[in-house]
Amino acid sequence: MRILVMSDIHANYTALEAVLKDAGQVDETWCLGDLVGYGPDPNAVVEEVREIKNLTCLMGNHDVGVVGRMSLETFNGDAKRSLLYHEQVLSASNMDFIKSLPSKPKVRSEATIVHGSPRDPLWEYILNSTTASLNFDHFGTDWCFVGHTHIQCSFTLKSNSDWVTAEYAKPDAALSLHPKLILNPGSVGQPRDRDPRAAYAIYDTAARTWTPKRVAYNIAEVQERIRAAGLPEKHAVRIGEGW
Repeated sequence: MRILVMSDIHANYTALEAVLKDAGQVDETWCLGDLVGYGPDPNAVVEEVREIKNLTCLMGNHDVGVVGRMSLETFNGDAKRSLLYHEQVLSASNMDFIKSLPSKPKVRSEATIVHGSPRDPLWEYILNSTTASLNFDHFGTDWCFVGHTHIQCSFTLKSNSDWVTAEYAKPDAALSLHPKLILNPGSVGQPRDRDPRAAYAIYDTAARTWTPKRVAYNIAEVQERIRAAGLPEKHAVRIGEGW
């Protein structure tokens, strides 16, 4: 099967549309959470995701916050401001959809999927080899797909050792999958690896490959909507620079 793996859309509808178009026909779509937060288009994003066929979608920490299952005081000031806006404008049906999403890791054959990390599904950021090494014992599949950091990367546990290596992704360079790996498709709506293009990955279960992908979209259009909604200027600036 050809599976679209994406994460951290963050209410950026234009970026989501670009990813879905660029990915083309897929057999399944796995979304690792954070449909909302930061961006100007929470309803449009949730409605688009709801229409995706053969979808598995998880809840991210911003999703948990917007439905009231986590105090918004947990978030920094700008993130809280955006979530308060989303809380006000999300339709009842879209809010219900977010509430229906699971927040715990899901196992899909050889892959475990989770928003943050296997040992802390909502909050832990796997940003380096040290944190990655602490998580390999927390999933039983050959590989684990995570989001949350907004950075397209991979972590490899070397066989017969406790040594973990980290590598930033190279777009369109297929990675042959082998035990044991932690892989991040990056962020659709707010990348933080200095590449502002929307990020995602294609997981091919037959070929056992993971291919990181990037696609350009109309960032200026989204920045205009962020400003028109009165959301933090920081969120408009950072999507243009990828930080």
